[in-house]
Amino acid sequence: MLTDATRRHDFPSLDGMVYLNSAAEGIPPLSVRDALLQYFADKQLGMDGRERHAVQWQAAKEVVAGFFGLTADEVSICSCSSEAYNLAAKALRLRDGDEVIINELDFPAGVTPWLQEDNPAAVKLWRHRDGALFPEDLIPLLGPKTRLVTTSLVSFFNGLLIPLPQVVEVVRRHSSALLAVDVTQALGRIPLALDGIDLIVSSTHKWILSSHGGGLVGVPSRRASTWTVPAGGWFNLQDPFGPHRFEKAISKPGAASFTVGMPNYPAVYAIRAGLDYIRSVGIDAIAATTRPLVLHCLDELARLPVELLTPRNPDTLAGILAFRHPQAERLHRHLRSRNIHLMSHAGRLRVAIHGYNTLADIETFLRELRTALHG
Repeated sequence: MLTDATRRHDFPSLDGMVYLNSAAEGIPPLSVRDALLQYFADKQLGMDGRERHAVQWQAAKEVVAGFFGLTADEVSICSCSSEAYNLAAKALRLRDGDEVIINELDFPAGVTPWLQEDNPAAVKLWRHRDGALFPEDLIPLLGPKTRLVTTSLVSFFNGLLIPLPQVVEVVRRHSSALLAVDVTQALGRIPLALDGIDLIVSSTHKWILSSHGGGLVGVPSRRASTWTVPAGGWFNLQDPFGPHRFEKAISKPGAASFTVGMPNYPAVYAIRAGLDYIRSVGIDAIAATTRPLVLHCLDELARLPVELLTPRNPDTLAGILAFRHPQAERLHRHLRSRNIHLMSHAGRLRVAIHGYNTLADIETFLRELRTALHG
């Protein structure tokens, strides 16, 4: 996939570093730097630069749409996934008696909008069993009052890849609920098949190797009226400067309503460049090349005196592995002292393996982890 030469050229900061933290922050290729410099050059043109910004905006939406399985008109870009979910909550206009289903392996961005005091809907919790979410456990939670089921495709917590087709089938069979899916920990790392999803959300600074300041939103046209955000602004409005602008504000339908104000064009340039890079390498190639590394790392972690949080099921693996240890911070400090980067939080260590990682990276990590565990 990536040769030693292309890896060194595209990711010079990885020289001498074992980076296993792409689930938190991806390392951008130099093409993303070039895109940000191009933004600056275009911005220096003043208003004339806006024509170039518009070209990048459309190109970014088209490349996102290609990954989501949508059209460019069904995609928009806001500031982050948290903003996307808060705007989605506003669009739903939930009422007393409505129900929303969340799960306990999900990231706060997709969970907390429904837990705010001003949310009138009742929230139900889809619980995991031994680190896995089973679609059959959704069935007793679903009913005629269920308005929304929201979940991540890949859990930030333990890397679980949910069986999405089965989840879609269960939700459709047992309710008329909407299904929202956060693909932040999947986009740019594994192929996506998002048929039947009503709302797609993703961050931009992790696996797609882009910048902060972007939130990708996909709304299929069949759900445009459902996910039209009634928010003030101008970029999201149908006629913000028209003769009736002081009488009413009408949002554009669907995904376009999620971009309330001026787009964050630096992020837009970076998003296009990051996803273009992923596309040039090939998402199938990334998934195929990294899968043996993930399986090997998981097998070796299972031999060590740690508590695995990631289920040992090959069908539910993407790029994240997680484990606990009573001395996690000491382990983390040892690894960082060897220039090995992964995430540590509240006793949980998380390894994230991307396309720029190698077998040597995994072996170095495992060797130093063993040393720390027996030290």
